[in-house]
Amino acid sequence: MARLALTLPDCNLFSTELPVRIRDINYGQHLSNDALMAMLHEARMQWLQSQGFESELHVGDKGLIMADAAIVFGSEAFYGDVLRIRLGAAEISRASFELYYDVSQQTRTIAQAKTTMVAYDYQRQQICSLPPALRTALERQGLEK
Repeated sequence: MARLALTLPDCNLFSTELPVRIRDINYGQHLSNDALMAMLHEARMQWLQSQGFESELHVGDKGLIMADAAIVFGSEAFYGDVLRIRLGAAEISRASFELYYDVSQQTRTIAQAKTTMVAYDYQRQQICSLPPALRTALERQGLEK
């Protein structure tokens, strides 16, 4: 069986640490896939707020909507582990970008993930161009090493 493989760009756009909570544990007694997805969302929100944006609904004068997501697990995480989530961006186009997530705990890779985020006008319910302030925040990666 072929496994999904992700090639991450430099993940120096943003970094945060989040603990694995008891509610994040599944019946296998490790971090569940849906809890990891929520942690990725939290990391994305923290990055947006660090750039001065209110939320995914208010990024400049538009919003963001997720078009797809992929997660590749490398190792289990358990209750009490503190995960470091580093973000990186690539494939920045007129209306979308790929946001990558490198999730680790000490020296172990827990997961790598990617989401495709699309600029979206919620009032008109249609895709639109990336707001200039968001494009600037995305392109800042690599400049602040």
